[in-house]
Amino acid sequence: MTTPIETTHAYYKEKFLAHGMVPQGVDWGTALAQNIRFDQLLKLVPPRPANSPPLSLNDLGCGYGALLDHLHAKGWEVDYLGIDLVPAMVEAAQLRQGSRGHFVVGKSCPRLADYAVASGLFNVRGNVPKDHWQQFVVSVLDDLHANSRLGFAFNALTGYSDPDRMRPDLYYADPLWLFDWCKRKYARNVALLHDYDLYDFTIIVRKDAAFSEPAD
Repeated sequence: MTTPIETTHAYYKEKFLAHGMVPQGVDWGTALAQNIRFDQLLKLVPPRPANSPPLSLNDLGCGYGALLDHLHAKGWEVDYLGIDLVPAMVEAAQLRQGSRGHFVVGKSCPRLADYAVASGLFNVRGNVPKDHWQQFVVSVLDDLHANSRLGFAFNALTGYSDPDRMRPDLYYADPLWLFDWCKRKYARNVALLHDYDLYDFTIIVRKDAAFSEPAD
C-alpha cells in the first residue's frame, strides 16, 4: 500500500508530464472550473482598502502556480509562496512566474503567512484506505492552521456527488464532518460553501476572532 504522499506525488507527476501547464496538468477539467474554485477559496480574504500592504499567502499543492495568475488578474499584491510535491511543477512554475512569487518542493508549509489555501489536494486517494486518507486530510489541515495567522481555506470532492459519477480512486469527503472538525478545533468562524454547482465544496476558517470572546 502506498502512502498518501506517494499516491499524490505519482498521480500529479503523471498528469503534469502528460499535459503541462494547463488545468488538465493538475487534473482540473477546465480553466472555468478551476477559476470558480479559486474564487471560492479567496472568499477567505476580506475586502482590502486601497494601498493596503501585500498580504502573505501559502498555496499548498500549488501545481504550476495558476492561483498566482488568478490573484494578479484581480490586481492583488501578494507575498506568495507555492509548495508542491512534484519538482517538475515547481521548476516550471518558478520559471514562468519569475519574481512574482516563490515556489518550493515540499509536503507542508515552510513559513507562517497571513493565509493558507489548498485546492484539489485531497481528491486522489488511489488505493489508500479511506481511514488513512482521512488522517492525511486532518494532518494537512493542522499544517494549514499552524502556518496561517488569519485563516485558511481548502476544497474537497463532496460525498453528495451523484453515485453513478463517483470513482473508486477518489476521496469524497463528508462536508458536515469537516465543518464540525474545523469549528471545534481551529476557529469559531467557519464557513461551508457548497452552492457553486460543482461536485466539491470549500471550507473557510477565519481566525481573526478569538475563541475566548463571549458569545452575543
